[in-house]
Amino acid sequence: MSGPSSVVSDPAYIRARAMETLFERLEHLCEGAIAIDRSGRVVYVNEKYVTAMGLSHESEALGRPIEEVIPNSLMRRVVETGEPIILDIMELGGEQLVVTRMPIEDEKGNIIGAIGFVLYDRLEGLKPLLGRVAQLENDLRLARRQLSHARAARFTFDDYVGATAGIAQAKELAARAARQSVTVLLTGETGTGKEMLAQAIHNASARAEKPFVSVNVAAIPDTLIESEFFGAAPGAYTGADRKGRDGKFRIADGGTLFLDEIGEMPLQLQAKLLRVLQEREIEPLGSDKVTRVDVRVIAATNVDLHKRVSEGTFRADLYYRLNVLSIELPPLRHCLDDLPEICGRLLEDIARITPSGLAALARYGWPGNVRELRNILERALILSDSGRLTSDDFDRILPVGAETVPTAPSRPAGLVLPYAEAEAEFEKHTLEQALAASNGQISEAAKMLQISRATFYKKLAKFGLASGAASV
Repeated sequence: MSGPSSVVSDPAYIRARAMETLFERLEHLCEGAIAIDRSGRVVYVNEKYVTAMGLSHESEALGRPIEEVIPNSLMRRVVETGEPIILDIMELGGEQLVVTRMPIEDEKGNIIGAIGFVLYDRLEGLKPLLGRVAQLENDLRLARRQLSHARAARFTFDDYVGATAGIAQAKELAARAARQSVTVLLTGETGTGKEMLAQAIHNASARAEKPFVSVNVAAIPDTLIESEFFGAAPGAYTGADRKGRDGKFRIADGGTLFLDEIGEMPLQLQAKLLRVLQEREIEPLGSDKVTRVDVRVIAATNVDLHKRVSEGTFRADLYYRLNVLSIELPPLRHCLDDLPEICGRLLEDIARITPSGLAALARYGWPGNVRELRNILERALILSDSGRLTSDDFDRILPVGAETVPTAPSRPAGLVLPYAEAEAEFEKHTLEQALAASNGQISEAAKMLQISRATFYKKLAKFGLASGAASV
């Protein structure tokens, strides 16, 4: 004979009562509950939910397809998949509701319906939680990006500091380049921040979530340079990977390929690079298969490519293909007014430079530009006994006999042009760049700048550039 104690200790009974208790509690605490059968028709709705849906009685919902009652409901998906949707935000009647949806099973584990509960009908109390979730999602995206792209671009336009005319013009052109997928040629002396600006262009572009791949052309042996760029098929040459390898273009697909010291590229590879830029296709070494790629190329050089073309060591057609938009980065000696800001960024608030220290730095010619400045600052910090760098700290480490600073040829250092004059100078420079990139073809140059031929002719006449330009 079984008594109350045996019933209470029955696991099946306890489980059944737990489910009933859970349902009763949830129904009481939640802001609404609704259930459907396997066909997706409403079989139950509580009074709270009837009011929220704008109905006068539960009979108006019973027997109807769930989508007629709640247009954005995912209850049918729960029935079809058997998978719960633990936490979701649903919109109903202009309000955002936090809901949970769970499948209903029979004794044999078959899905016979689904039930949903409105946990919250106001999101204000959940804002801290939702904000934390959003932050975690952002952190996850950043972590995934860093893991998938070991050489992901980390610099932005904020890192390329300075407000003098040369830096301002470089940043303006770079910002324009970021809005399109045009090929860019960065020119300037070594150490002027060409890769930094290339990364900033990438990070400000629509390709920011894709790879940024940097290659120093001069550092790759001639025997490996083709496979390094275009990849190699399995067994393409002695010592090649049996599985083959992806080249830099394939790795950078969808993103940006930065080619530093492009002027050192061997002539035989220049022809293949030109084909990739024109056709957007690569052919791995030892393979007869062509693969399409979507890569924006940013090239950089500290040599005069135009001179290399005249010397026959650089292809003219490749030069014009790379030179769609040319951006010249000024040397540090032409941006001495920006020294305090540049030094502040390099030191990252670790130390402070006194006015006498800045004066000592301004007397030096900086042949190595910002790269050399970074080295000098780091050396001064190591040798200094305080967090204040003075002229004495720099005088003992700056090279002797190299303290002459040539000013910019066009105007005294630090002179700021009137806005209208600076704007006109920038506009003229842009027209000249477009003409050079199009080999003097007006139609192509106008298309690059996204203006009409008539407008382009007017601007040429305005700056006296019309002579020597071809109309077609």
